[in-house]
Amino acid sequence: MNESVHTRTALVHAEYHLFQISDPEGPVADDLDASHNGLVSAIDGAIEVSTGIHTGNVQVTVELHAVKPEPAADWDEIAEISWQSPSGEALVAPLMDDPVDLPSLASRGPGHYRLRVHARGRDTAVDQTVVDEVVESYLLQSWPAAHQEALLVRTTGAYGAHLRVQEADDTIVINHEDSLDTQTGRERDILRRAERQGDCRVLDRASAQVS
Repeated sequence: MNESVHTRTALVHAEYHLFQISDPEGPVADDLDASHNGLVSAIDGAIEVSTGIHTGNVQVTVELHAVKPEPAADWDEIAEISWQSPSGEALVAPLMDDPVDLPSLASRGPGHYRLRVHARGRDTAVDQTVVDEVVESYLLQSWPAAHQEALLVRTTGAYGAHLRVQEADDTIVINHEDSLDTQTGRERDILRRAERQGDCRVLDRASAQVS
């Protein structure tokens, strides 16, 4: 069965390393914990997507699906969370400005949804402000779905690895964490390989972000 997919792309202004998705009638995600995936979080009732740049425009594409789609290929990081829209108007917006010209992610009106966030290019200009050209892209896939646990689908970016290791260091450190059999160990391995390949400047700038 072929699915009709509604897709639109726009530039979104990122501020303080994020843009957000919110519902004008109430919190969309006040009971979710997605803080350790390094890409999408539920904070103060809104969904926040973490960007590598501090301030500047990023390209955002919204895809509205009736059923669960497959993750798109050729993206650096992919993560999913569940959320609920009280009004049926879940809109993409800068942190301190009006929503952009993108469709509501609550395509079927009020109810429960799943959001899959794809990111590309976050390692390009970490922590830079007023970036002249668009270097980061995001794909937001949304479809109706019952609540599920947050899911980290793909992790290949150094910036995402930095955020996840930073979160882990803030909570608990145990001896076997550096094993490649654990998520944190794999993240640390990504950081080590990035440093050996001369990408230390990316990680140094990332460490200067607002904690």
